[in-house]
Amino acid sequence: MYQEDDYLPLSGIQHFSFCRRQWALIHIEQLWGENALTAEGRLLHEKAHDPFFAEKRGDLIVTRDMAVHSAELGASGQCDIVEFLRDDGRGVELFGRKGRWLPRIVEYKRGKSKAEDCDRLQLAAQAICLEEMLGCPKIEESCLYYGETRRRETVMLTDELRAAVRAMFSEMHGYYDRRYTPRVKPTKSCQRCSLNTVCLPGLLKSRTAAQYIESALREAAEL
Repeated sequence: MYQEDDYLPLSGIQHFSFCRRQWALIHIEQLWGENALTAEGRLLHEKAHDPFFAEKRGDLIVTRDMAVHSAELGASGQCDIVEFLRDDGRGVELFGRKGRWLPRIVEYKRGKSKAEDCDRLQLAAQAICLEEMLGCPKIEESCLYYGETRRRETVMLTDELRAAVRAMFSEMHGYYDRRYTPRVKPTKSCQRCSLNTVCLPGLLKSRTAAQYIESALREAAEL
């Protein structure tokens, strides 16, 4: 179990799954770059986030920007939307609400559904946090809402996804404790990364940063 001071941003698992170096540049070296894709995603999330919003419609309660955390993962963050469906059999009690309620997370994403699991991993991480906080049974499914298609994708939160989440957070904590930034491994995805001009994948493909700096200093000394 991690202490609160050691919690990492929950959303970081999406960066980590996409590229471990990108995650380290953002969360260890505190670097950030924005492009059209990240700006679009930020605007979409701003529409979903309203921490003072809570609405009840019959057997459905909708909350936004719910803060969640997990001592097991050592992570904290926010869920865009959490829906609570009335379920007196499997649900949990909520303060100030009658009956029992079953949570379902709805995470907003730009674009459309991806073959990679980066979005699904973030959803599973949020579910683990919510389960720990509420003391509820496993949340079997939740949803990803994609801005391009304007449709929800139902995601089954399998044991395999959960195991991957736990393994990745353990690896993230190891990197963070060591302040370790992995070397670049150029892929086609580098072209659409907002940190491309910071990471410099083409420059670092054949040399480490230390080798590059040493070479630059040597060249400067010879001038």
